[in-house]
Amino acid sequence: MNSLLITATDTESGKTVLTTALFSYWQKYCSRSLGIMKPIQAGVGDREWYQKLFSLQQSPEEITPLYFQAPLAPPVAAAKENRTVDLGVVWQALTALRQRHDFVLVEALGGLGSPVTDEMTVADLAGSWHLPTVLVVPVRLGAISQAVANVALARLTKVQLIGIILNCVQPRTDEEIAELTPIDLIQSLTNIPVLGCLPYLENPADVNKLAQVAANLDLERLLPLVL
Repeated sequence: MNSLLITATDTESGKTVLTTALFSYWQKYCSRSLGIMKPIQAGVGDREWYQKLFSLQQSPEEITPLYFQAPLAPPVAAAKENRTVDLGVVWQALTALRQRHDFVLVEALGGLGSPVTDEMTVADLAGSWHLPTVLVVPVRLGAISQAVANVALARLTKVQLIGIILNCVQPRTDEEIAELTPIDLIQSLTNIPVLGCLPYLENPADVNKLAQVAANLDLERLLPLVL
């Protein structure tokens, strides 16, 4: 399937950094067409960031089919506006993007366990829509248990989880990364490959640096149409 869902263990874990890095790499090194989507957004954030950073041939509605004003969980934000979370609109938009582009990066909201509707989480959506998924795990205390718990949730909901990306949400030394997120231990406990680690970026808008750090990830699994 010509898409990749980027999710995480929680909010503020690095989904946008990974999405931006992969998009920067693709634009720099690949001539094929790439689409980007934030299916549901609550409050100002990622859609505006992508519009500012890249020259996208997509309307705001194509980037984010469902947009709510309040920065809350979608079912809560929708209720405040007397609206519903219409996943049919999201699916139609994603299908249209897949038809127009060779590949589509889809950044999920919140974490894998975040609610999308009153009945569904991001994990439920990823599983039912058969979206190949990568899990971003921030490098900090508790990362191992978060990785284990989220992989268990992914298996429960039949998510096609292709790998884990570690992300430094603050400056970390190589020793700290190895101690807080030991790759061999995480892979042993989850049976999911770690596909790389994103360093802390002082300037997350530097697309050249973003493309450079993306080049150090396992792109053969993340962006199969590039290589």
